[in-house]
Formats: sequence, C-alpha cells, structure tokens
Amino acid sequence: MLSKWLVMMLVVGIMPLFPVHQLPVARAVSQITIDSHSDGAQVEAGQVIISGHYTDVYDIKLIVNGREQLDTHMNNLSGTETGTWHAELDTSRYHGEINLVARGLDSVTRYGVTTPVKRIEVDNQGSSPPLVRIDQPLDGSLVEGQISVALSVYALNPVQTVEVRLNGGSWNAASVSGENYEYMWDADSAPNRTSSIEARAIDQFGNVGRSLTVYVKNGEVIPEEMVLERQDRAIWIWEKAAYNLFLNPGSRSALKAFADDTDTFGSDSVTTFYLGVFPYEGIDILEDEPGKVREFVAWAHDNGFKVHACIAGGTVPPYFGALTPYHELAIREMEKVINYNLSSAANEQFDGVNVDIEPYILPDFRLQKPSVQLQYLDIMEQLIARRDTAGIALPFGPAIPRWFDSNDPAKDITWNGQTKWLSEHIQDMSDYITIMDYRDSAEGSAGIIAHAQGEIDYANLIGKPNSVVIGVETLDIANSGDPETITFREEGRAYMESELDKVYAWFSGNPAFGGIAMHHYDSIRWLPSAWGPGAVKWTVTPEDVNPPTAVSEQPSAEAFDYQSIILRYGRAFDDSDIEEYVIYRSTEPDFEPDSTNMAGQSRNLTYKDRGLLPDTTYYYKIAAKDISGNVGPASEVASATTSSSSLRPMIISGMNIVREGTRSKVTLKVCDYETGEQIVARVYGRFTFNGGKYVELAPDASGMLYAHSEALPDAAGEVGFWPQRVLSGDYYWASAYDHPRSTTVTVSWPTP
Repeated sequence: MLSKWLVMMLVVGIMPLFPVHQLPVARAVSQITIDSHSDGAQVEAGQVIISGHYTDVYDIKLIVNGREQLDTHMNNLSGTETGTWHAELDTSRYHGEINLVARGLDSVTRYGVTTPVKRIEVDNQGSSPPLVRIDQPLDGSLVEGQISVALSVYALNPVQTVEVRLNGGSWNAASVSGENYEYMWDADSAPNRTSSIEARAIDQFGNVGRSLTVYVKNGEVIPEEMVLERQDRAIWIWEKAAYNLFLNPGSRSALKAFADDTDTFGSDSVTTFYLGVFPYEGIDILEDEPGKVREFVAWAHDNGFKVHACIAGGTVPPYFGALTPYHELAIREMEKVINYNLSSAANEQFDGVNVDIEPYILPDFRLQKPSVQLQYLDIMEQLIARRDTAGIALPFGPAIPRWFDSNDPAKDITWNGQTKWLSEHIQDMSDYITIMDYRDSAEGSAGIIAHAQGEIDYANLIGKPNSVVIGVETLDIANSGDPETITFREEGRAYMESELDKVYAWFSGNPAFGGIAMHHYDSIRWLPSAWGPGAVKWTVTPEDVNPPTAVSEQPSAEAFDYQSIILRYGRAFDDSDIEEYVIYRSTEPDFEPDSTNMAGQSRNLTYKDRGLLPDTTYYYKIAAKDISGNVGPASEVASATTSSSSLRPMIISGMNIVREGTRSKVTLKVCDYETGEQIVARVYGRFTFNGGKYVELAPDASGMLYAHSEALPDAAGEVGFWPQRVLSGDYYWASAYDHPRSTTVTVSWPTP
C-alpha cells in the first residue's frame, strides 16, 4: 500500500567522446522548502503561486489542507535533482487558514521528503461553509416519542436551508427556533434500534456544512453479537477496481471467477473482500450512490463472500488522518460506514471495517517519537468509540506493518497509562489486525512466519481468536525505495503459493490465526505462475467476447506545461471488467487510432501524457479495453497545445536488453532529439518481471550506457528494463519520442 505513493527516478550518463567518465555527483541533504509565503501570510482569493526550492528531490506534490494534492512545475536547468518548484493554487475555494505541505521523493532513497506545514490565510467569506452541530438529543442517548432535534448553525453568509436526515433517508427541512433550528421527529417510528441523525446547512452561495453524526437508541436495543470469522483468504480491492464493481455490474463476474478459482494455481479461494470506499473520480460512493453499494454487497453475500469496508484517514494522502488536526475527517469516514450499515438491510451491510492509515510514512513517526504514535492510537480509539456508540457489531481491523512489535519507533509507547509495543496497543483495542507482513519467503528470521509470530502469540495471550490476518504483497514496488524482497512480484504466483503453504502449515490449528490476505486485486490477477515462456496466467472464464462501450463522457484535454497534457473522460461499461483505458495520440486531428499512435494506458478516468514537445498541438482519442483484451469504440477527438520552453528535448535511443550469464544487461544512449547527437546525461531505471533492481546506468568505453540486473532464474524467465528519469543540463526528457517508441524492452528464455 505504501508503494502506491512511491515513484521512481532515473539518471543516465552518455558521453560521445573518449575516454568516458562518470558525471560528478555532489550529494546534499534532500530537502524541500516553501519560500513564497511566510507562515500566516495573507493572500488574495484567486490563483496564487506557491513556490520554493528543492535539493536532491523529484516528483514534488503540494498537499492542501490534507484534502487534495496538486502537481507542481519543477524548474531544473542544471540537469540535477535540484532547483525551484511552483504550483498554482486556486484560493477562491477557501476561506480562512489553508495548510500547505510539499512532498517529494529523495533522489537516492526514493522515500518521501516533506516540508513543515506552511499556513496561509485568505479572506474569502463567500466560500465559507456553515458550521452545523446537533445539540439535542445527546450522542448515545435513549429517545422515545416526539423528539426535538435541536441544531446550532454558525454561518458567515445567509443560510438558505437547514436539513436533517434520519437513518440515511431523505433530507428534511428544519424550522427556525429562536436563534437556532429544530426538527421534530417521532422516535417511535423506528423502535428498538439505533438511529443515526445527521444535519446540514446550505448558504446562499451553495456552500454546504455537515454535522458529525449523533447516534441514539429507540427503545430497548438488543446488543448485536460480535462474531469474528476467519478471513481466509482476503483480498484488498482499491477504489480503481471497487468503483468498477459498484458502477459496472459486469465486473462482478470477473471478481467471482477469480475469487472462486482454486485450480489455476492450486490456491485457496478468496472469501473476504477489503473494499475501498473512499471518494474516487468525483463520486463519494457511500454518500452519492449507496444503492449501488447495497447491490454489490448483497450480490457478494448471495455468492458466499464477506465484505469489509476499507477506509483510511479521510485525507489525501491517507496517512495525514493519523494527525490530530485531521481526526475529524477520519471520523467522518468511519461514520459513513456506520450510517450505511444502519440504513441497509442485513444482507446489504458490511461485515467489518479494515482501516489503512499507515502513520509511519510521516517523517515525524521516527523523528518525533512518540508524537505521531499517540495521535494514531487516539484516532483508532475514537473510530472504535463511534462504532460502540452506534451499538453495532462491526469488526474493526487496522492494517499494520510487520515491525510494530520489533522496531524502535514502535517500542515502549506509553498510552492510556500502559507502556507497550505499538502493535499490542492496537491489538488490545481492535477486533482483528491485518499484518502487512510483506516478505517473499515464509521461513527464516526475516520470513513471513517469524514476523507474524509475535502478533499471533499476543493475540492468544489476550484471548482473541481469528484476530491475526497475515497480509502478503504482489505489487510491483521497484519504483519505491523498498527492497524487492517485500513482494512476490518477481517470483510469480506458483512460488508464492508454495511459500504460503508453509505459512498455513506452521499456523495450522493456532487459534489466533485468521487467514491470509493478498494485496491486491489489480496486481495479483495478472501475476503469472512464473515469468517466461510457458507461464500460466489467470484468465476470466467464460471469456468475454464483446467489446466495452465508448466512454460515457467525451474526453477533455488541458496543457499542464511545455511537455505534458492532462486528459479527463467518462467511464465505459462492459459485460465483464474494464481493465484499462487506451490513450491514442497524434499531431493530426483526423487520425485513426491504432497501435502505432498508442500513447499509454490508464486505470483511472484521467491520464497525464508526458514527454511531449513544446508549442505543439496534440490530438487524443480514448477507448476502453476489457479484461479479455477487447477494445471498444474510440471517443471523439480532444486537443490541447503545450506551452513554450527554452529547454531542448532529449530522447532515449537504441535501448536493448540481453541475457549475460546469470544476469541481464541493458544498453541505451541519450540523444538530442533535434540533432540526433549523443549527449551527456544521467539515467536511472529499474528492471521488471523477474527483475526488480533499481540502477543508475554507467557509460562503457564506447559511450553506451549500461546496467546489469540482479541474478535471474537459470532455466526460464523474463526480464525487462523501464527507464524512469533522464537528466541533463538545459534538456528535458521527451519520452514520447524515444526510439524505438516503447517504455520498456524485454527478453525471455528459453527461446521457443
């Protein structure tokens, strides 16, 4: 999961003259600054430029109020990972304090580097939403008969409507009562149950303010029995795939076929889904389309599956939810799940909630121990308290890393008067945990079994059966700073199953062991038995022979800078799953989309096309491809023109990969796009498939750049190379024009 935040960097050095030497590198401490505004500075409403400097950092994002993440423009004229950056922030959508954090990736470690919070102020009353609070009845109270729901509303702008919603139903208008508002409710209309009460206010500018939820009990509510069943196997399904399941019912047939398949790899069936429900591509599924969620959960239950809602901190990025200023956002995410269950029939309710906040990504987790640790424990306690106040049986299970019971940042954490490992505090309060036990071997001191043993033993000590689920990784994480030993991506599914057999054998009969969870649906369903000729890959049965529909909204294109354009488009639909959207690009408006003008693929409803030429108009068409490879009709054309730049375009040329002994060797050169002349550059990239090594290429005696992979399987395999970043003074990487036009090169063996 951490890996989904991480990208990779690349630098290649090519010299056209002899002798060839490596470019000199002066390593400084990686850092980012926000220099454009002092802390607390007042800014105007409108487009504001936020800027700063960076040293040995790449891929900088600007995080705004923990709710959105903006791409930045990085000015790097020197050919190093050092320079200035800026982002365009539209402050017209805000009023009051705006919290800014810039985050990038360290050029060497590829882990995150962040700035301290910078606060700016904007006086923009027209964008200030009302503040709404439910004063009566009290949270957790017992109600009966005619009840006055009393509301307080504070607003800078005239309020148009104040409304109350009960048990996820329709919004009903409240009436003015003195300086406050009131809604009369007949509590006897919903006897012997817990009810949820929500309120909202809308001002004359359309700003909406929402209260937190109040839970009340109508009559004698019989407590629900908490039953924690084994979750073997479980699988994480993130929003990209989850929203397909909600909005494209055909996707469910592919999920069922995958989950039930025990023959292809000799694996156990999947019984439990950890389903992402965070807002995605403009839709908040639990708020905007709860009926779609009910349809999916009921379908899952009818087919023998359990479904746990998977939530995080309610923030972007998710781990900000661990911090006290953002706790309310995390609470709102939990309340959405609770309110959904309270308003749904038994067969439509979630069977649990899996919580994936991952506070250790924050630098202060290590630097300011135990500050973040305590804030994290506090929000976990608050989320559980919301569940308990609602009085529903909803098993609560945080995802935690394997080292919360062994590494110093998690050691001796004093909270609520007790000093323990962080994992033990979490296990004490939670119904279950899912250990991100990310290793590619079962045995040994660094293996899956050893890293889960402490949590298993502690669960038995405190009497919590089925409460430790062991998570394993299948994601390609080589772009991150993590070692390849944390994932089964390089080894393949057959090897993974053989290692998991050892885990099952070791923990067989252990009361605490709750099963194995796989991360995640998008990556594991395309993981072959092994890489190379003759590999077995999972395919949906029966095969889908019908192409998807066209995209539901025609694409739009907007230039971001001199070398990138952002595309947006609507969802397509299919009688199985939509695998990806194919992006076609041309400099001619009337082009026919085919394999020669394919620019890339996207799992999202957006795509950022990079490595383009300045002052050039590009034309795009989009088509959906389903899980069986059928491509639907192309969209209408959309176009945008890149801006100007004084930087010259450079390209990778002649990239090739071969087997060399027990390893593979990649070679390439970097050239001026316009002249074709070889230039001095720095390149970093990574090997793929059986390989996962991240390398900096070095020049050989002829001026070609090269790098070797790690040791590879001898009998059969496949390896590729994927460049990540190219740097040279006064140049930028026009990757769309690399020759040949391919993002990767591959070699497999034995030759058929």
